Amino acid sequence: MSTHINDNAKFAKTVLMPGDPLRAKYIAENFLVDYKLVTDTRGILGYTGKTKDGKEISVMASGMGIPSIGIYSYELYKFYGVENIIRIGTCGGYQKECHVGDVILVTSACSSSNYAYQFDLKGGVLAPCSDFSLLLKAYNNAKDLNLNVHVGPIFSSDVFYDEDPNYYKKFANLGVLGVEMESYGLFINAMRLHKKALCILTVSDTFVNKDEKDLTKEERQEKLNDMFKLALTMGD
Repeated sequence: MSTHINDNAKFAKTVLMPGDPLRAKYIAENFLVDYKLVTDTRGILGYTGKTKDGKEISVMASGMGIPSIGIYSYELYKFYGVENIIRIGTCGGYQKECHVGDVILVTSACSSSNYAYQFDLKGGVLAPCSDFSLLLKAYNNAKDLNLNVHVGPIFSSDVFYDEDPNYYKKFANLGVLGVEMESYGLFINAMRLHKKALCILTVSDTFVNKDEKDLTKEERQEKLNDMFKLALTMGD
């Protein structure tokens, strides 16, 4: 079935995808019951279990960047019966209203990535989006959890250490809420395979609110819990 995921792995219809394998492990150990490790190929950990209210759900790491999530999301959709993939990760905030620790529900992903080149669109540009039904459910559930959420587009970048420190302003000036490195590839795979995808992000640092400190490694575990709790309400 796959050279990147265990052949006999069993996944729920909905998979949560953090980037970090240890974050997937943390979610399974702290938020799931009756969970099992279903894949550990190449150190990418995946678990299937149940939420505490009995919903079946899986969590598996994506690794870093569009090429990595492009491989794993494609294989989950294509070969393992997965219908919904919800990326849960961190981002850098581009807007003053997006404070460190806030949650962003992503409507769409713009990018300078070449990932869509494979479709030979003759100059056309894809505008990949979250699935509306998942987005609406997440928004309503966030309100029920009293979370401070923002809803809007993000920028998926291939570059972490940008040669031009002001490049972000081009997207910030257009109202883009923040930057991360995976959603564009995930959304395109959902489009091509007629599946569903959503991205939920926690602002871990900010380009514009200079008085706010970046989340430390230790704070990331605690501060991300609100995002994890919201994502876990999306299980079947």
